[in-house]
Amino acid sequence: MTVYSVSPESTQAAVQAALGDKINRISTDLGEVTVWVSAQDYHDAAVALRDAPGCRFEQLLDLCGVDYSEFGDGTYEGARFCVVSHLLSVSLNQRVRLKVFASNDGMPMVQSVTDVWNSANWFEREAFDLYGIVFDGHNDLRRILTDYGFIGHPFRKDFPTTGHVEMRYDAAQARVVYQPVTIETREITPRIIREDNYGGLN
Repeated sequence: MTVYSVSPESTQAAVQAALGDKINRISTDLGEVTVWVSAQDYHDAAVALRDAPGCRFEQLLDLCGVDYSEFGDGTYEGARFCVVSHLLSVSLNQRVRLKVFASNDGMPMVQSVTDVWNSANWFEREAFDLYGIVFDGHNDLRRILTDYGFIGHPFRKDFPTTGHVEMRYDAAQARVVYQPVTIETREITPRIIREDNYGGLN
C-alpha cells in the first residue's frame, strides 16, 4: 500500500484548483491549510472538497460553531457566527479547515452538509443547540446536549453564566418545574496567604 505525504503547499494548491472563485480567503499557518467560503457557496464547496481528485476529503472529523462577538477585545467588526469544519483525506493523507460565516447575525443559517458527510449530523445539532446556528436541510435539527425546555444557546458570548431558568422537582406537583433563576451572581476571589515564612520554607 502506498502512503502519500502531501505538503501544505500542495494541499493549498489543490484546494484553490477545486474551489476557484468560491474562495474568499485561503492561508497556510503552522502547516495547516484554512479556507474561507461564503454561505451561499458552502455546500458546493464541501462537495468539491470531497470529490475533486486533488482533494478527496472523504471524512469530516469535526464541525463546530464559533461566536466572534468578543473577538479581538471587541475590535472585530465582521459577521458574528462561524461554522468551522475539519476535513481529512485518508487516501491522500492531507487535511484542511473549512470556515463559513453565517450572513445574518440575528438568524444565523448555513446549509447542512449531512448529505456530503453523514458524520455532520450530531455536530450540526450541537452547533445548533449551543450557538443557535440553523443548518438548512438538516432532517433532524433539534437539541442534543441541553434539555428540550432549555431557553437560549449557552455558548453564545452574551449568554449569562447562570442561565435564564432553573429546574427543580416539586413534591407537591409530583413533577419537575421550571422557574426563573434564583442564584445570585457573585465573584469569588481566592484567599491569598502572604507570610514571610509560610510553611517554614524560609
